[in-house]
Amino acid sequence: MTTSRTFFGHPIGLSTLFFTEMWERFSYYGMRALLTLFMTTATIESNPGLGYDVATAGAIYGLYTSLVYILALPGGWIADNLWGQRKAIWVGGWIIAAGHFTMAVPSNITFFLGLVFIIFGTGLLKPNVSTIVGELYPEGGARRDAGFSIYYMGINLGAFFGPLITGYLGEGINWHYGFGAAGVGMILGLIQYRAGMKHMGNIGLLKTGDTPEQVAAKSRTFFSVFFAAVATVMVFSYMVSAGILSLTLTQIATYLGYSVLLLVAGYFIYVWTAGGHTVEENKRMGVIFWLFLLIAVFWSGFEQAGTSLNLFARDLTNLSLFNGALEIQASQLQSINALFIIILAPVFGMVWVWLEGRQKNPSLPMKAGLGLLGLAVGFFVIAWGAANSSPDNLVSPAWLVVTYFFHTVGELCISPIGLSAITKLSPERRVGQMMGIWFVGAALGNLFAGLMAGQLATMASAELFRTVAMISAGVGIFAIIVSPQVKRLMGGVK
Repeated sequence: MTTSRTFFGHPIGLSTLFFTEMWERFSYYGMRALLTLFMTTATIESNPGLGYDVATAGAIYGLYTSLVYILALPGGWIADNLWGQRKAIWVGGWIIAAGHFTMAVPSNITFFLGLVFIIFGTGLLKPNVSTIVGELYPEGGARRDAGFSIYYMGINLGAFFGPLITGYLGEGINWHYGFGAAGVGMILGLIQYRAGMKHMGNIGLLKTGDTPEQVAAKSRTFFSVFFAAVATVMVFSYMVSAGILSLTLTQIATYLGYSVLLLVAGYFIYVWTAGGHTVEENKRMGVIFWLFLLIAVFWSGFEQAGTSLNLFARDLTNLSLFNGALEIQASQLQSINALFIIILAPVFGMVWVWLEGRQKNPSLPMKAGLGLLGLAVGFFVIAWGAANSSPDNLVSPAWLVVTYFFHTVGELCISPIGLSAITKLSPERRVGQMMGIWFVGAALGNLFAGLMAGQLATMASAELFRTVAMISAGVGIFAIIVSPQVKRLMGGVK
């Protein structure tokens, strides 16, 4: 590093990444809080939406949020092999900003085009910021875990303020004002990123043994394949919209989920058998695959926040507080989870360090299981509240507040610790790709979250929430039982 200054006792470069990701998450979660509500609001309202049914909106939400994370795989590859993490973050951020400003223009075409821009931009930016955070701590250990916890708190500062501002502007005044505000947040993040780059030293620059000519050849090959794939998707989309292919959005989302699972399994088979890795590295990547499955289950429940829980807030929750003195928007309740993380993240960081000092720190696989149990408790709570709700008997927002509290406890166990684990378990030349695998796990969770929310068209909310709770609890208990065996595969990595 080029300076001895620190950020809360950590490398000063962490501050640049902290605020960059804060503003990017401001834009992402600010728009996410509006997305399902905008799509399901009738076109004849004073603040008109798209008028889609819940199943269609859920499928679109799942496809969008999953593709945001699926594109982390090529985004990680581009950074590792062509650009370096720094350039990938910079280019991705500008594409994200373009997407939000495109959505600020009121039309169906600009709405979907904006989603496409955000998908591509986030695929470049998201995995590579996390990769650089890991590179700040070559020594690993609890200090790196604590660094990721601080970084994760920055994410949630953005996630807290985003829905408050975009919800007020978008849901309260005009949806497209909210989308535009998300774009402004991303621009602020890019300005801060450029200003703080001097603190990064050589971290994030391209590291390769290839000559410039070889890198250029790789770049031509990759982008030829990439744009051919984009063209194929565009032709497929046209054929579906024109009725040439008789497929619903729900069917497309379901088939995508199965395809992603097969692709990830094929990728791991390749790196295990033909990747040129040692037995110890293959065992550690096996742990990454297990964590990938657990995170997919976790996010399929957690991301109900943007779908079924968001609709529950709008349709079955009393949003008039203090005897009518304060009216809030349903989308603004999306800030509750982030607020809990801001409060609890430092506490959890200190607890992990304290436990490690006494040789009692739970293993990473154990923490993942505990995270799923926290998620399950939250859904049992909201299932109870939903069972007592109806359009004529709106329930208190306290049900959602308690639910988000338990979800936050689960998230603090599984998500920031998981990000740290990927950087520690990955072979050095596959860090970006393995970080991409982690986000593809989130992609599957987001996809199935949208599909599950679509079940509200035919299923009562209480039944849906209870089902999610039972699945999360079952997987969490199993993860805890097998955690000692999984820990042995980690080969001493903590």
